[in-house]
Amino acid sequence: MNNNNLPSPVDVSKEQLIADFKVVIADAEALLKATASQGGEAMANLRAKTEESLAVAKEKLADAQEVLVAKTKAAARATDDYVHDKPWHAVGIAAGVGLVIGLLIGRR
Repeated sequence: MNNNNLPSPVDVSKEQLIADFKVVIADAEALLKATASQGGEAMANLRAKTEESLAVAKEKLADAQEVLVAKTKAAARATDDYVHDKPWHAVGIAAGVGLVIGLLIGRR
């Protein structure tokens, strides 16, 4: 998170990466199920290797998701603490942001 407690592009891209990775894993699992009836030792070895890789990928994805959730909770906690410690600063910032948004909308 950056100083103004907004999600950084890195956090957003991590969330997108996690979502994309879940889709890839689901597609790979579907492919494995679809090829389950295919015979041959080479196909069986490839299927086993792919299943092992998917298991490792799922574990890493779960770890990355836990880290992202923990960072998000920490940022939310920090924001909540700041607002409780300095409520008038928070009101001023919100009013300033509202003013800027109002000006931008009014220009259209």
